[in-house]
Amino acid sequence: MQPEAALPAVGATPRPPATLTQSPREPRPTSLSGKFRWALHWESALVVALVLTVALGAATSAEFLTVSNIFSNVCLLYGELAIMALPTTLIILSGEIDLSIASTLALSSSLVGYLSSNHWPMPLVIIVALAAGIACGLLNGLLVTRLNLPSLAVTIGTMTLYEGISEIILGPAIITSFPAAYTAIGVKAFPATGGLLSYSAVLFIVLAVVFGVVLHATPFGRSVVAIGWNKQAAQFAGIRVKRVKTALYMLSGLMGALAGILYTFRLSTAEADNGTTLILPVIAVVLLGGVSIFGGKGTILGVVLAVLVYCSLQSALLLTNFNSNALEIVTGALLLLSVLIPNAGEIAARARRFAGGHGTSAPSAKGGRPPASAQ
Repeated sequence: MQPEAALPAVGATPRPPATLTQSPREPRPTSLSGKFRWALHWESALVVALVLTVALGAATSAEFLTVSNIFSNVCLLYGELAIMALPTTLIILSGEIDLSIASTLALSSSLVGYLSSNHWPMPLVIIVALAAGIACGLLNGLLVTRLNLPSLAVTIGTMTLYEGISEIILGPAIITSFPAAYTAIGVKAFPATGGLLSYSAVLFIVLAVVFGVVLHATPFGRSVVAIGWNKQAAQFAGIRVKRVKTALYMLSGLMGALAGILYTFRLSTAEADNGTTLILPVIAVVLLGGVSIFGGKGTILGVVLAVLVYCSLQSALLLTNFNSNALEIVTGALLLLSVLIPNAGEIAARARRFAGGHGTSAPSAKGGRPPASAQ
């Protein structure tokens, strides 16, 4: 009879999230300090991982810590990936996912190439590409929030759709003629950084600060976390869940389009499939940053540290002449570890509930109620 008794506490009774999840043995939902301590522990582990990665890279290659390597094999090579990780963080925190952001990059790149080859002024080309990215995100958001379709299925579909539109725009053509003033943005160092940081890296730093403030210091950011933690409770609390999620998808489309513009300028090349392979590394970095795949838990600082760990590791492997095709193995391994390690407790709890652990008397004997009643 326990599962039936638990249902009203989840879906029928309009209580705040803390009431829904309160338990003497589980202080995390009711204690902000407890949640922040967990985040700091994970971020501390990422700092240790970063130090070890840098030490490994420096030990294996004398080129690893040089300015030229940091600029070319870290900042230039992974700037667009880092930018796309920021909106993806917010979407996963809200309990959803966006697998189409890399395809939005490709669509943006195709538009830049096509319009530029037709002699459109570059500022207008950039505006059109960014607007197209917002439209792509809006479509994702409407399908997920208005039609109540699962975001995984929706974004797999739109991923293919946007790639198809890119093929229609450019076909097999490869556009390589762009104004030198814009391609310089993609390959030259940002002024006053000593040749260390690219334009994309500086932009990522600025955006990371903005995203961090929005997530951790504004009502909108708290709404995102509340939705991911408990969607029903967020609705009862008056949060406009559909509007927030739609805004997140539009932001994701905008950042994907921005990454596409930078990607095109960096390579001075526009192709229909530009950047489409970046989606798995983006997801891997976000999860490595401690963002829960179940939503409601994670920090921007963790994702920034994960970006540094990932980029440093890839750079170290490239300098050791590691098989470039085998780099996907590293990404896949990081993706699995990123899901398993920070979410081990949640996965174990769900496994116990699936196995019928909520029907035992052990939780009650410890003073807590069965975990199933909190879900």
